[in-house]
Amino acid sequence: MNIQAIKQRFSIIGNDPTLNRSLEKATRVAPTDISVLVTGESGVGKESIPKIIHALSHRKHAKYIAVNCGAIPEGTIDSELFGHEKGSFTGATTARKGYFEVADGGTIFLDEVGELPLTTQVRLLRVLENGEFIKVGSSNVQKTDIRVVAATNLEMDKAINKGKFREDLYYRLSTIEINIPPLRERKDDIHLLFRKFASDFAQKYHMPTIRLTEDAIQLLNRYSFPGNIRQLRNIAEQLSIIETERTINSTRLKEYLPNYNSQLPSLVSGQSAEFDYTAEREMMYNVILELRKELDEVKHLTMNLLTGKEASTNSTLPRIYKEEPKENEDTFIDISKKTENENDIFEEIVEENQLTLQDQEITMIKRSLQKHQGKRKLAAKELGISERTLYRKIKQYDL
Repeated sequence: MNIQAIKQRFSIIGNDPTLNRSLEKATRVAPTDISVLVTGESGVGKESIPKIIHALSHRKHAKYIAVNCGAIPEGTIDSELFGHEKGSFTGATTARKGYFEVADGGTIFLDEVGELPLTTQVRLLRVLENGEFIKVGSSNVQKTDIRVVAATNLEMDKAINKGKFREDLYYRLSTIEINIPPLRERKDDIHLLFRKFASDFAQKYHMPTIRLTEDAIQLLNRYSFPGNIRQLRNIAEQLSIIETERTINSTRLKEYLPNYNSQLPSLVSGQSAEFDYTAEREMMYNVILELRKELDEVKHLTMNLLTGKEASTNSTLPRIYKEEPKENEDTFIDISKKTENENDIFEEIVEENQLTLQDQEITMIKRSLQKHQGKRKLAAKELGISERTLYRKIKQYDL
């Protein structure tokens, strides 16, 4: 089944290359029984991947059970997953089958697996290693034939370092790891998703479809969406219900974007705590330092000219010439005799040599790409930014 057919079947909207790659990995791993770990921020739609894997596997006619590990109290999670015997704890008036027994032969999706208690992690590791589990209050080992797909929004390396997640379990779960990109990295998909949600809510609430003006679309694309697709869907629903005017401009839309100004990247402060703009900020600092260096050189040259000193022969900055020098006349102007225009001359030199920060950034990227013969990985490393950020800059500046 091709990617477009997968999207239609599971109502997935978007054409982002990273998203397409994740869907390709899901379709390729589906026919196997390999454990899969789906990673990504909260609200990106991780729950679609296990459904795709189950539907395209040989287990598709068996049960599929989704379990939100973060929503089950720690005291009952073992009973929910592995079952319990009668009288094994207070309130256990009858024996109960757990999800691993009920879904035998099928697929179990463990959402927010990073929230599992360490004791439960040990039990899960045993299931993954040899398909065995023991009910709470029992001593009998039972077998289960089950496919495990897990998901988390945690940074697992940090959770492991803090002792909150077992490293051996992580490697068992992440035989194949599929990452779903955040919405802010799928700029071209944002308006597509909004239109789909707006259309769905128009049908649900029996009212005309909400539409965005061009400036509102641009505003939507610039927003960082800490809540990802879930947040975008909520915004579309709020607009559909509350607004009587069905065409929404940027001014009205901004009222529905929480902390809009703090979600924009900044060189100094104000960026969302959810996102890390350190690499881009570092690059811009380098640009500013480079610009300051050039300005210092301009000032130094100008002072030399104003005091009648000869400019350094090694200077790369332009010298000032008369437009039409007379015959046998020195072409270099003695600026020390032009004191009344000193400020104008200095401003002219600065204006000629001062590029904008964006121009400086473009120049640095071009030089680095040329130096490394177009190899983005090496260029990104030299610039101190991620390869993904470099790719976005290349696209942004049409390099």
